[in-house]
Amino acid sequence: MDTVTARIGTEHYQTTLSNGRTTLTADEPESAGGTDLGFSPSELLCSALATCTCVTLRMYADRKEWPLQNVNATVTFERDAPNNTSYMNRRITLEGPLSDEQRQRLLAIANQCFIHRTLTGQINIATELT
Repeated sequence: MDTVTARIGTEHYQTTLSNGRTTLTADEPESAGGTDLGFSPSELLCSALATCTCVTLRMYADRKEWPLQNVNATVTFERDAPNNTSYMNRRITLEGPLSDEQRQRLLAIANQCFIHRTLTGQINIATELT
């Protein structure tokens, strides 16, 4: 089970994230009252999808011994709060002498990364106060 702990003190809105091995700083942009010293929560969500996409495609291409040189994934996030709807757009650039068939297969594999499947599936969140 993956676990991340977030901790915030009195700073607006710097949050330290830790997985027990590495720490990151998350924050809100200045326009939202933060100090813009780290990724915002929605940027972290985009980061999870972009990272999972790149890693999944790299692993698949390596296993198939395909000439994939680089993968770039750009993910945008927009929230329509009044309608409680979120929109994510993922743009993938594959670099290397790949055939059209290999490119199409990699596109299909991108939709199989576990973060994509998590975000498009049912998510249950249990919350408790300790």
